[in-house]
Amino acid sequence: MCLAIPGRLIEIEPGEGFDRRGLVDYGGVRQRVSLAFLPDAAPGDYLLVHVGYAMTRLDPAAAERLLQDIAADPAEPAPGPAA
Repeated sequence: MCLAIPGRLIEIEPGEGFDRRGLVDYGGVRQRVSLAFLPDAAPGDYLLVHVGYAMTRLDPAAAERLLQDIAADPAEPAPGPAA
């Protein structure tokens, strides 16, 4: 099983194909990744990255919700229907 956390693309380096790379920020941790599979990715986009390759661009609202869920206190129950 793989876990992917949304990261925000903050800059793109010149290049084409598998040489096109960008810098993704994961809440302060930054990683250079390949943008070969997302040729239309732009700075500010939220991306899911797997083994160094950006695979999916996320809706900003969905990415923000996911990041909030990840940061939530695990001792508190998630909001949802009452049991």
